[in-house]
Amino acid sequence: MSWTLSAEHLTDLARGAAILGTGGGGDPLIGRSLVEQAMREHSRTVTVLDPDELDDDIFVIPTAQMGAPTVIVEQIPRGTGPELALRALERHLGRTADATMPIECGGINSMIPLLVAARAGLPVVDADGMGRAFPELQMETFNIYGIPGSPMALAGQNGESAVLDTGADTRRMEWLARGLTVRLGGVAHIAEYAMTGEQIKRTAVPRTLSLALALGRSVREAREAHRDPVRGLAEALTGTLYSHLRVLFRGKAVDVERRTVEGFARGKARFAGKDGRSQLELQFQNEHLVALVDGEVRCVVPDLICVLEADTAEPITTGGLRYGQRVTVVGISAPALMRTPQSLAVFGPACFGLDHPFRPVEEITSSVRT
Repeated sequence: MSWTLSAEHLTDLARGAAILGTGGGGDPLIGRSLVEQAMREHSRTVTVLDPDELDDDIFVIPTAQMGAPTVIVEQIPRGTGPELALRALERHLGRTADATMPIECGGINSMIPLLVAARAGLPVVDADGMGRAFPELQMETFNIYGIPGSPMALAGQNGESAVLDTGADTRRMEWLARGLTVRLGGVAHIAEYAMTGEQIKRTAVPRTLSLALALGRSVREAREAHRDPVRGLAEALTGTLYSHLRVLFRGKAVDVERRTVEGFARGKARFAGKDGRSQLELQFQNEHLVALVDGEVRCVVPDLICVLEADTAEPITTGGLRYGQRVTVVGISAPALMRTPQSLAVFGPACFGLDHPFRPVEEITSSVRT
């Protein structure tokens, strides 16, 4: 069922989207603030469309931000770039979008389509193409199940725009767009994967905005009731496409190595356990890719690895990791359509140079520990 999103939903939604973003997808506070401002300026709420109810011929253009998440903390977006990218792609295609939607979950990338919607008066489809956040544009269920990413439009902070058309070669589209993004200062706003309602129903991960809102709300309500928010999170995931949550580690951050390279935030972080003996290492490229406890894999892409503040379960992005933080690290099972052989060939461990075969998190860690 379609529903109306208003400003009071945004804090919970941003929190839940950042959890699903697995450390990436951009800063949740910045994304939320941009949408709040646009709703206030244009006196609008946002209509969120259920994917199952879409007309087959509705025309949807997803919008997002690409680049290193660390950059926007230093260079706050104006908020005009995503709509500029949308309009550039509409002009190129000679067709106006009926709606927009996310390409991924994440603190800011679940918010960018809401920003466009609030500014342009468009509805947003309750679905996306990653079911989490990934660092590269070809890493989409849209692409895996037959939708080309191009033509795509990019917009910069100073009003620049460009259109790339690489036909069906979405990997090359990513490579060229990444180069433009670096030259635009490390961040660009994009519109891509234009598609119909029929294609969305066939290729998208459904209802991830609704899920993000439910997850963010579950954490807040658990805290207000003085309950364990991680347990609240696990309960909220039960019966969804992301049905398994496993606590992978509890401890303190003791080392963070992070650098911005070729438009990505790359690095690793180490955590010491409460017992003073066990150690966790996380490797990331914008998003967390693999969790190793004492050298053993506990969770690996495409399953989700989420770093939560120990007491509150507030999500911590890869850009926000700091020495001394006390954390709970959880693994969450990815939806089934993200675990197929076709999906693993596009965003499985080998695609990131990891020498670890994919194993479902619920098999690696046998029981929930909360």
